[in-house]
Amino acid sequence: MATAVRKTNWFAIWLSIAAVVVIVVVTGIVIAVNNKATAPGAAPQSSLVDQKTGAIAFGDGDDTMDTYIDFMCPICGQFEQVYGSAITALVDDGSITLNVHPIAILDRYSQDTEYSSRAASAMYSVAVADPAHVYDFMTAMFANQPEENSTGLTDAQIVEVAKKAGVNVTSSLEKSITGHAYVSFVQSLTPKTPLAPGATGIGTPTIAINGETIALSKLPSDPNDIGTLFS
Repeated sequence: MATAVRKTNWFAIWLSIAAVVVIVVVTGIVIAVNNKATAPGAAPQSSLVDQKTGAIAFGDGDDTMDTYIDFMCPICGQFEQVYGSAITALVDDGSITLNVHPIAILDRYSQDTEYSSRAASAMYSVAVADPAHVYDFMTAMFANQPEENSTGLTDAQIVEVAKKAGVNVTSSLEKSITGHAYVSFVQSLTPKTPLAPGATGIGTPTIAINGETIALSKLPSDPNDIGTLFS
């Protein structure tokens, strides 16, 4: 398995196909987000969430990886598919702290349903109500990722994804998800996403290692070598 990945870096291939499209549209998206996000809204009250940066933290390692993701972004889905397990292993063995920033730059690609914002808000809702399962929720959302230019998942479908991921979906959590409790919070933080080296606008995924953003081309072909980023 590892040899096959080393021979063919599918993430790099996907990136080369899709990145140009994302970069072209992102400036207009950020302007739209700025126009809508006039107030930060309620901040999620969770031990995992940094209310200033919006990061949802996993692990306690000295090295840090920050990932800025949009649940509608196909490149983010590919990143999770290729590197997710290897990153999880680094978190689990205490090597790194993973800070996930759910943002929304692709709302315009969900037929006016604001799927990116709703999905990011739902992740914060889970972080508040059931922090032990928020990572499982994230991976399940990517496993059920809708296509761009679709309406995305409905609120009810997001709730079902949470249940199947093992989240304890109480009536309060369901109300938080379907009521889009943290959409304003998401939209207020999205424009603050750092730029990747050489980028002219915000893109996803954006990756930062120990506080410094890196080009996606720096990611190793073999996901098992992801730890070399911290060397």
